[in-house]
Amino acid sequence: MLELHCHTTYSDGTLTPGELVQKAIAAGVRALAITDHDTISGWEEAFAAAKHYELEIVPGLELSTVHRDRSLHILGFYPQPERLCAPLQERLEGRKRRSRQMMEKLAELGYPIELPSMGEGMAPGRPHIANALVRAGYVQSAQEAFERWLGDDQPAHVHYEKFSIAEGIGLLRSSGAVPIWAHPYLFRGGAVEEVLEELVAVGLMGVEVYHPGHSPSQMRRLEALCNQYNLLMTGGSDYHGPSPDGKKAGSTLNQMQVPLSLLEPIKQAALQLA
Repeated sequence: MLELHCHTTYSDGTLTPGELVQKAIAAGVRALAITDHDTISGWEEAFAAAKHYELEIVPGLELSTVHRDRSLHILGFYPQPERLCAPLQERLEGRKRRSRQMMEKLAELGYPIELPSMGEGMAPGRPHIANALVRAGYVQSAQEAFERWLGDDQPAHVHYEKFSIAEGIGLLRSSGAVPIWAHPYLFRGGAVEEVLEELVAVGLMGVEVYHPGHSPSQMRRLEALCNQYNLLMTGGSDYHGPSPDGKKAGSTLNQMQVPLSLLEPIKQAALQLA
């Protein structure tokens, strides 16, 4: 089966790329995308780990943009890494600045924390801060940290630095990557139909239809919208690995049972962009 949305320790996942590859093989996955937030640093390890198995690695990433003052994520598949390295470095620096600002807010609220050192190319995010709050004993779970301080509109939340959907989609397409709207029904900035029209106008090429956060009726609606706009359809579990605090189950690999047949049209679209 096809698994086009997974995270590793290079962003907010809990498994290394090598560990994720082993999990994917055990789960019956035949093609696995590495889609860490704003970084492509995990690819090399994933390719090496999958070399001796019948598992195809799909190079990708999940790009953070801001639309209507809300976070909107765009998946990109098959980018040319040499075209992305410099722009992604600035995105990584922005993530680091955002994390520092949230930590400063937490300290002002009386909850100082420290993050563990992160290697080159690793993207810090709210889950890292939530886990640090758990380790410091301020909360019992990462979910509690989000509910009290880190969730949207909570006292320690900081928005992503401004990076519009047009800039994000433009960056992906210019690097040869196929831009796909990630989990549309998790976006909180407006009706899916309205936002999709805006995304298509600036070059979106597909939609993540099959996602654990979508209901069956929402997935059917997205299928119809993809047919209406002639968009590619993708899907994945948005797998982040086992929860470090053991409090939240999360998704499981191959949960969505996405057919392999959806991959070839994405490859063909990438060839046209290259």
